[in-house]
Amino acid sequence: MLITQVGSLYQLTFLPRAFPVNCYFVEEDDGLTLIDAAMPFSAKGILTAAERIGKPIRRILLTHAHGDHCGALDALKAALPKDVPVMISARDARLLAGDRTLDQGEPNLPLKGDVPKPGAISTKPDRLLTDGDMIGSLLAVHAPGHTPGMMAFYDQRSGALIAGDAFQTRAGIAVSGQIRPLFPFPAFATWSKELSLQTAQKLIRLRPTLLAVGHGRMLKDPVPAMERAIGVAMRNVKTIGVEG
Repeated sequence: MLITQVGSLYQLTFLPRAFPVNCYFVEEDDGLTLIDAAMPFSAKGILTAAERIGKPIRRILLTHAHGDHCGALDALKAALPKDVPVMISARDARLLAGDRTLDQGEPNLPLKGDVPKPGAISTKPDRLLTDGDMIGSLLAVHAPGHTPGMMAFYDQRSGALIAGDAFQTRAGIAVSGQIRPLFPFPAFATWSKELSLQTAQKLIRLRPTLLAVGHGRMLKDPVPAMERAIGVAMRNVKTIGVEG
């Protein structure tokens, strides 16, 4: 496991050379907010990192319900105090429970990626997040496309954006759904390329100072690179409008 710190944000990277999977700690006054739970084997590393930082884990946020983002959730929930809440969007809470059905009005496209099978994750969310919710210093931002209910989190103190799989930076920056040949896996797991593009256009309007994603290194001053990635996606995807 590799730990990289930028200000109050800590990136924990598992399998950094072969298949980098990131989760994050955001340091708050009362302790640490964990964003995502990485792979099933990642619980020990996450707990060890919190001990090294010297602050308790106070809450767990999930960007979305794919196995490389919620894999260690049950193990962490068992190891941490019972009052540590788990939060995810209402929409992806259904994916977490193994429900792959689509809502009326959603693109009729197959859900992709490592969605848990029914009953595979026993932890039930304590809070269902919606667009605009505040969790400590973090603004929850609805960011669908990779999954129907993915959330990004924007730190209003620093301008850091923890974007889940809305972008990748491994093998070059790309909007979710756009294949980078040297690391195509986030694209393979993307549900809707059109909604992913809308989300990328929405997130760049936050003008983040730092981009932190599920796969790849953190990127400082990311707006120009995000603009280039969005330009590529726009050429590859017929847009269906931009979410406000």
